[in-house]
Amino acid sequence: MVVYKNSTRKLPVSKDASSRDGGMPAKPTNSPNSQRSKPKTKEATRKQSMLNTHKLAPFKYDMNEILSASQMDEAKASAFLASLIAKASRQSTREAKDFARTYLDSGDLTKEEFDKICKLMDKYSKYR
Repeated sequence: MVVYKNSTRKLPVSKDASSRDGGMPAKPTNSPNSQRSKPKTKEATRKQSMLNTHKLAPFKYDMNEILSASQMDEAKASAFLASLIAKASRQSTREAKDFARTYLDSGDLTKEEFDKICKLMDKYSKYR
């Protein structure tokens, strides 16, 4: 066991530090106006249909079945699914359907596949 002797070297202490608080500088006093916080008002927002994140695994499974049967390239389908899930769970299913519609317009999805995807999003969504 190693025993250390007390050092006689003095540590520098700032001028506004007090000996009570262990050499830490004193906190600046706040003005009375800064202590009051403004009341936060909660704006009423309309509930939107969004993807239920508790049912994400079955949604991915069903989507992968649809996309594997489609003509879409596998790498493109993976990116499409990730973007669709992100939009449906964070923005709304309406935004995700608009995103899927762009793939329908570009010819990557057929009308039947688009309808199946929209039906799945409605099935796995909830209002929040």
